Amino acid sequence: MSERGRGPLLLGVRHHGPGSARAVRAALDAAGPGVVLVEGPPEADALVSLAADEGMVPPVALLAHVVDEPGRSAFWPLAEFSPEWVAIRWALERDVPVRFIDLPATHSLALREPVVTPDGPEGVGERGEDHGGEDVRETMRVDPLAVLAETAGHDDPERWWEDVVEHRAGAGDAFAPFEALGEAMGALREEYGDGGHERDLVREAYMRLQLRSAQKEFADGVAVVCGAWHVPALRVKTTVAADRAVLKGLPKAKVDMTWVPWTHRRLARAGGYGAGIDSPGWYGHLFSAPDRPVERWMTKVAGLFRDEDRIVSSAHVIEAVRLAETLAAMRGRPLAGLTETTDAIRAVMCEGSDVPLSLVHDKLVVGDVLGEVPDAAPAVPLQRDLTRLQRSLRLKPEALERELELDLRKETDAARSRLLHRLRLLDIGWGEPARSVRGSTGTFRETWRLRWEPELSVRVAEAGIWGTTVLSAATARAEADAIGAQALADVTALAERCLLAELRQALPVVMRVLADRAAMDTDVGHLAQALPALVRSLRYGDVRGTDTQALSEVAAGLAQRVFVGLPPACAGLDGDAAAEMRGHVDAVHGAVGLLEDGGTAGHRGRWHSVLRVLAARDSVAGVIRGRCARLLLDDGQLAEGEAARLMGLALSPGTGPAEAAAWIEGFVGGGSGGGLLLVHDERLLTLVDDWLTGVSADAFTDVLPLLRRTFSAYESGVRRTLGELVRRGPAGPGPTAAVGTAPPGFAPGLDQARADAVLPVLRLLLGTDDADADATSGSGSGSDAGSGSDRGDNDLMGVA
Repeated sequence: MSERGRGPLLLGVRHHGPGSARAVRAALDAAGPGVVLVEGPPEADALVSLAADEGMVPPVALLAHVVDEPGRSAFWPLAEFSPEWVAIRWALERDVPVRFIDLPATHSLALREPVVTPDGPEGVGERGEDHGGEDVRETMRVDPLAVLAETAGHDDPERWWEDVVEHRAGAGDAFAPFEALGEAMGALREEYGDGGHERDLVREAYMRLQLRSAQKEFADGVAVVCGAWHVPALRVKTTVAADRAVLKGLPKAKVDMTWVPWTHRRLARAGGYGAGIDSPGWYGHLFSAPDRPVERWMTKVAGLFRDEDRIVSSAHVIEAVRLAETLAAMRGRPLAGLTETTDAIRAVMCEGSDVPLSLVHDKLVVGDVLGEVPDAAPAVPLQRDLTRLQRSLRLKPEALERELELDLRKETDAARSRLLHRLRLLDIGWGEPARSVRGSTGTFRETWRLRWEPELSVRVAEAGIWGTTVLSAATARAEADAIGAQALADVTALAERCLLAELRQALPVVMRVLADRAAMDTDVGHLAQALPALVRSLRYGDVRGTDTQALSEVAAGLAQRVFVGLPPACAGLDGDAAAEMRGHVDAVHGAVGLLEDGGTAGHRGRWHSVLRVLAARDSVAGVIRGRCARLLLDDGQLAEGEAARLMGLALSPGTGPAEAAAWIEGFVGGGSGGGLLLVHDERLLTLVDDWLTGVSADAFTDVLPLLRRTFSAYESGVRRTLGELVRRGPAGPGPTAAVGTAPPGFAPGLDQARADAVLPVLRLLLGTDDADADATSGSGSGSDAGSGSDRGDNDLMGVA
């Protein structure tokens, strides 16, 4: 090992270590070098000055990607407590040159596989570098941190490192910790060599060449900040020719490099970052706290709990600090670490519960900090357009997940919706559709769940091949996806997404492909899957102002083909295929209703004719026949007594029990209000009851699972009412009430005046505005009869 004052100042660090960062700053202050060399890609030399910009807020990362293949990329993340970041800022504040000396990204990216895996500088005892996506823990036979901790008599490497480095007060000799760590790493390298990772030899050869060059250029001294694992390799005496021979013949790739925002969550191992740390929020606190870190941490936790309406007093904070310090003393630690503070918080502030403790871990130990990058940082044109749109629409990227409610009748919200849908077409998953917290099902409202992840910067770079703006890129991508789509359902889904994203230029291409695919596809199931998406798309024209004439023509033609092909396609199906086809029938039924509302007349009548054919055809599976009968009944297309007649035929002795049970499932199952139908029509209930009591014991065992699945979907109050009706038996002498007549206790018709009287109160309770009220006025709403949460013994005939 070189003596102090001779040769370069080698500062071996653990990346993202606050103790290492403080030690680096102290050593640089003491040495005052003429140049600072930092482990990192030399292509970033042109960008290093941006670190002094006021708009640069860590955590940030250097992003390098192959120009022609953006998916081949790598990250070099830096937090405010990263030793490299501290060294860079120290040099820029004093006008000292700073350079990166690791293997250039032009070589490292050419050597790696084309997969997008966040990677970065290695840490001592962490997953070491490679900047090429490989995991050194998987290839190295030694974990340096674990070996050193075991040698010192500790069984926890992380705790040992915190005690000897991260919690070190920083007083005394500024160079001593680096000398000790360098000596320890030298012993490990003598024992284990390159640790099984041959690429380290290539990187270290390049570092030595850059170090020699800097020593010749700067007479005031050279300081090197690098992973401690590399320090022995930089001290070894080799010739220039030998190092150049190691680098000879390396492949190259044309790369671009820029700064991108990073997050604490991505610094954590739980977020998938290869050289990450478990607690970036805690490390940031240790680095930024000028004194009394435990007291300040407990105060942060108390503030978080108070924001969540938990009762935490000053006494709680004081007792938690005392307990943490006592635990540290009992465990022989120089300072209460994260383990001690967590134990104290659990005992004092959480009353022994881990539930509120998870909030501390998520919000403070890890945190949702998102860095910022100045406008001067290089970016692909698509990224610049996206940034412009984010600012104009006031959609700031945030690491914390949040929900965004959009009202598409407002110009700004409609523009936000278009942007998010276009980004989804480009596989930039900044926002994902979510269910509205208001429960609105109107087409004029949307709910999005937003969270910006650092990897999205790579997605933006990848999407840059489609265009220079979000609109042009989404249009080109939609056209390419339509031409390359294999399934009809994929094209219809793409058409729906184009309407949502308002890609008017892409729609003609998508519609042409859609018409061609629909004409060639003979599978009725595929047609039935495609129709709902098309018809849903027709509804968007009302709010978004999109011309859907071409889409309407394709949808009408597709509906006619479904009407013709569905009856033969439903014949001779087994149980699984029949259940799948039943889903198609439901989907087509809902689509026809929307298609009719869209202004294309006659489809509903033809669809009802198809349902009648299916309901009466014996070759059709029972679940489909029952479902078709139910749909006709709901639409008022069955005459009085017709539903009972069809049920009687389906439950006749000539029909097998399994087929009859399937018919019942189709008619009253699926959570479609079948329970209420049986409650209010005792004639149908009697038919089901009589059939069930007449099933033989062996057959009952076979059909029981199907019946339980059917009736268990009913609400508990409905099941209880059905049980009471069955136990009571028929209502009394006289003919059973016909279908369409009022059941006992009900008036023969709806009293519209009494029904309308509750509307003002409902609007007040629901908080709907005038537009909502106008949209919903005049439309009926069903409600399940009966209520209650207990599942008593009155479940229908013992099968629910």
